[in-house]
Amino acid sequence: MLVGGAALFVLAFVLSLIGTALARRYARRLGLMDAPGQRKVHTVATPRNGGIGIFWGFAIPLVIALIAIVVLTHGHDLARFQVFGRDLPDVVLHLPGMRAHAPLLVLLLMATFGIHLLGLLDDRKPLDPWPKLLAQLAIAAALVFVGESFGAGSFRVLTFLGNFPTPGFFVSVLCSVLWIVALTNAFNFLDNMDGLSAGVAFICAAVFLIAACINGQWFVAGLLLTLMGSILGFLCFNFPPASIFMGDGGSMILGFILAALTIRTTYYQPGRAPYAVLMPLFVTAVPLYDLVIVSVLRLLKGRSPMTGDTNHFSHRLTRHGFSTRSAVLIIYGVTLATGIAAPLLALHSDATSAALLALQLLGMLTVIAVLERVGEHTR
Repeated sequence: MLVGGAALFVLAFVLSLIGTALARRYARRLGLMDAPGQRKVHTVATPRNGGIGIFWGFAIPLVIALIAIVVLTHGHDLARFQVFGRDLPDVVLHLPGMRAHAPLLVLLLMATFGIHLLGLLDDRKPLDPWPKLLAQLAIAAALVFVGESFGAGSFRVLTFLGNFPTPGFFVSVLCSVLWIVALTNAFNFLDNMDGLSAGVAFICAAVFLIAACINGQWFVAGLLLTLMGSILGFLCFNFPPASIFMGDGGSMILGFILAALTIRTTYYQPGRAPYAVLMPLFVTAVPLYDLVIVSVLRLLKGRSPMTGDTNHFSHRLTRHGFSTRSAVLIIYGVTLATGIAAPLLALHSDATSAALLALQLLGMLTVIAVLERVGEHTR
């Protein structure tokens, strides 16, 4: 499986690299240029359709993998299957499981494509915030509800609350939809500086990859590796100073895919304390913190939380004198610090370990809060 995962990563990287380069070339013709403005940190018109490279870098390798799985499992005796005269025991071992997960992968790709199109429409001509939010909720709800037809809890958290039609089922669905939409918007909000949202998403995906490998969830691990490859290909153009932005067509799919894959990942094992289920909150603490703080500040000023401004953590760092690259690297470091120990919750999920990790997370968020409070920020 290691070879297959590496192949997905490399293919996604190459396709994202090519896709992002093509998107940058044709952005002006497509009317997808981001002009400088009061809330912008760039000073020249820049393409904002890099999400095209990210999406297709993620989707095409998985479509190829789906086709390969169908072909390899159709009419073959897997126990005797060979390629170039050589046995492939790992492939034979996991092919039935891959085939079983194929409908879920198709559903995830379709839902992600819906979010991608929504983002591209917003990049082409800004949508009103509330219709955009309702569309996100609808796509997330479709993912959760349709996923139930392939198996209870396919894209649903808190499955222990019960299955349809118990009241607990609807509570579980609501929490699942809110989690997906919250993370989708968290990475959308975080896309306010060169390389920021993509880099943080790469770090989060890498930490979730560790958790998936610990639990032997190779389906999720393969998707995370594909996502990481597509992000890295885009970052080659987006790391400060960026020559292209991802736009909403990219930032929203990062949060959407990560949210869906965190739901698919198993954190709690029978016989262990349940603290491991908190791992996604540890890993995504920085984008979620930024989402909450910025939304609260906007509401306190009587503004819609969906209206952009320059009160994000990254903006505050640059107003403290940090360069764009330094601010981005600081947030990378904080994200890594809050997330890297989170897989320990799955290995040593006793009360003491969980408490220590929670204190570590609280300490890092306190550092962010102090940095945000230094000086007067009225923008």
